[in-house]
Amino acid sequence: MSINLVDYIRDIPDFPKPGINFKDITPLLANGPAFHEAIQQMAARYRETPIDVIVAAEARGFIFAAPLAVELNVGFVPIRKPGKLPFRTHAFQYELEYGTDQLEMHVDGVQEGQRVLVVDDLLATGGTVEACCRLLAQQGANIVGCSFLIDLTFLEGAKRIAPIEAFSLIQY
Repeated sequence: MSINLVDYIRDIPDFPKPGINFKDITPLLANGPAFHEAIQQMAARYRETPIDVIVAAEARGFIFAAPLAVELNVGFVPIRKPGKLPFRTHAFQYELEYGTDQLEMHVDGVQEGQRVLVVDDLLATGGTVEACCRLLAQQGANIVGCSFLIDLTFLEGAKRIAPIEAFSLIQY
């Protein structure tokens, strides 16, 4: 029996503010077979791709990145907001519509030349994943692609990270 992952994505109108149709992934996460299927489908795309490590920005990216790293038998490196990592970090500051934000990664998290896959739950405008890619590029990482459960294609986030490939299981 085939699992249609879209059946496990719930629309929440006007969340977190009017006019936004939020794609709620919690029904998929709560269903073991659906969650497993999502990880298997993501892994299938990269099974033959040489990858040394998977990185993800907090917090929902961790939900998909960690089991995907286990499935692909590679390491996982978290990228977090300032002050959340206990060791020395590299930082990247980036612009938002309403100001700036910053992401950090341990200095020994990714080594120069390592092949890195960036993972997140959802690709919207691409700002966070672009910041992750720039932080990784500063460290000399070789980014092999970016993988998402969902791509909100109308927001054109994939264009923002081009020419890096943006792979997603579900497109809206």
